Amino acid sequence: MNYLISSLIGFILGSFPTAFLLLRKYRNLDITSQGSGNMGAMNALVVTKSKFIGIAVLLVDALKGLLSVYLVLLFLPVNFVYPALALLFAVFSHCYNPWLKLKGGRGLATAAGGTALLFPFILIAWLLVWFIAYLIKRDIIFANISATILSLIIVFSSVNIAYKYSFPQADTSGSLILFSCSLMLIIFTRHIDPLKELMSNKKLFIKDRK
Repeated sequence: MNYLISSLIGFILGSFPTAFLLLRKYRNLDITSQGSGNMGAMNALVVTKSKFIGIAVLLVDALKGLLSVYLVLLFLPVNFVYPALALLFAVFSHCYNPWLKLKGGRGLATAAGGTALLFPFILIAWLLVWFIAYLIKRDIIFANISATILSLIIVFSSVNIAYKYSFPQADTSGSLILFSCSLMLIIFTRHIDPLKELMSNKKLFIKDRK
């Protein structure tokens, strides 16, 4: 039963369509048909040109992940699997929103909010790789994809260290790896289309000369 409760908490919180509701209310816009159609902070910022709305979407989306983990830790027995399930379902329902024909965001803010509590090791690894990748190409999508793949490799290569920095501590390193793989897989699926666009752009493989 606790597995089901954890999953439902994450799924319900993650499905809150932050960008869709904010843009509908304050700009009378349907974000699913504007810009990239992505329901995340970046597209909200690009479409509205409002830093306030962009930051608001970012914070609320992160809060969805954080609350999913926090509520499970607050009300259910202390076990890594329960908040991990809640976060996975929060990210999944954010990325594939059940109320908006499975349209959603890319899951990064929601994942960041939850991992900040549950598994900060992977969040720190992701952020470090992201900044390095962004400095190399000055492209957000390239940085997102690079960080998603390489942070997972970091967890694999240093699982004994990562194991010590999960809260609550995972029962086994295997459950930690399974959680990390599942989380990054969900995020990666939302980056497949932009990845195809990047790969079709020859500039992806050419170092900028500036």
